[in-house]
Amino acid sequence: MTIQRMVIAGGGLTGATAAKTLRAEGFNGPITLLCAEPTVPYLRPPLSKEFLLGKEAEDAVLVVPSGWYQDNDVEILLGDPAGTVDVAAHTVGLRDGRSLGYAKLLIATGAQPRKIPLPGLELDGVMSFRTLEDSRRLQGLLEKGGRRVVLVGSGWIGMELAAAARTYGDDVTLLGLEDIPLAAAIGPELGAYFRRLHESQGVSFRLPASAARIEGQGGHATAVVTDTGESLPADLVVIAVGVVPDTALAATAGLELSNGILVDASLRTSAPDVFAAGDAANALHPFTGQHHRSEHWANALNGGKVAARSMLGQEAVLDVVPYFYTDQFTLSMEYSGFPSLTEGVAPVIRGSLDDGSFIAFWMRDGAARAGTVVAGMSVNQRRVQKPIKALISTRTQVDVARLTDPTVPLEELLPAA
Repeated sequence: MTIQRMVIAGGGLTGATAAKTLRAEGFNGPITLLCAEPTVPYLRPPLSKEFLLGKEAEDAVLVVPSGWYQDNDVEILLGDPAGTVDVAAHTVGLRDGRSLGYAKLLIATGAQPRKIPLPGLELDGVMSFRTLEDSRRLQGLLEKGGRRVVLVGSGWIGMELAAAARTYGDDVTLLGLEDIPLAAAIGPELGAYFRRLHESQGVSFRLPASAARIEGQGGHATAVVTDTGESLPADLVVIAVGVVPDTALAATAGLELSNGILVDASLRTSAPDVFAAGDAANALHPFTGQHHRSEHWANALNGGKVAARSMLGQEAVLDVVPYFYTDQFTLSMEYSGFPSLTEGVAPVIRGSLDDGSFIAFWMRDGAARAGTVVAGMSVNQRRVQKPIKALISTRTQVDVARLTDPTVPLEELLPAA
């Protein structure tokens, strides 16, 4: 008997979007969505921003309403992730011992918080941050204010959590391995801009510094001791040192792995009828000719759509310009582009950092006065990401003087239609 079932291993934005796209594209066969968590798929970005701050209800962070799955005949198994894959037999082994046959399989297992060997991790008051339950718990701990919070990690999540904690009125100290927060992502000049913003709101930094151990009393965390020997009083310690792709299931299938699950531009893995998308996938991007693994919302959303269409045999390619955003205090930032192409490149600025409203552009493939845009980050500016993405995707040669002149509309820099 021919197996027609589509199986999606992973209950995040990618998996739910893939199921939704399969139905939207007219697939009428059985779909099974396997979720590791005991809740229906939800969006992760609000967990460290709007949801954490109590500005969004839980229903607002769901990918689709909880009733959508039954209404669209999508079988969703909560708390029942895939454990193994047999690519020859086209079966997925579930945690409870059952085996599920598939015609096509999508692995969308996402990522897991990076673990660090730190004495004291077992103490009460120490947590990592990744899930909806983590966000619920952290909100309950922060919302009354007055707590001494130490954040280990100065990346995007660490900075967002710091902003949320200070907004609630908690004391915040942030540790990071960089001299300047976010410098690895956006460079020292812009990283310093974010640091100044946080310091103006009362966040304290210890950079570069790492946590050597967490001390406690009566089973509860009381301090973080840094590698310099400084003791930082703490009622709450949050470990936010990034994530690693969850490739455990892919490994059981014998798939090719390298910084995630290697896939082509159509999100096909090294095994027939097996696809991968989202945080766990390292996808070939047509624009650069290189593999890129992205842990951001837009990649999960677009990857779910492309994977579903590829599973149906359609011509589908993940070729969109990568995008992400952050909100910290009064700052709203959006970024489009390829971070791998910005390494060693100093941005040019349109507007003023001092005014708190600007666009930073990273350029390559040109001379000192012109080049092509490979990334653009807007701060407190609206409706500019569409032309920024167009500048990148069209590889338009742009004059730097015009690009950085706020009186020149970005649309005027694009090639004529």
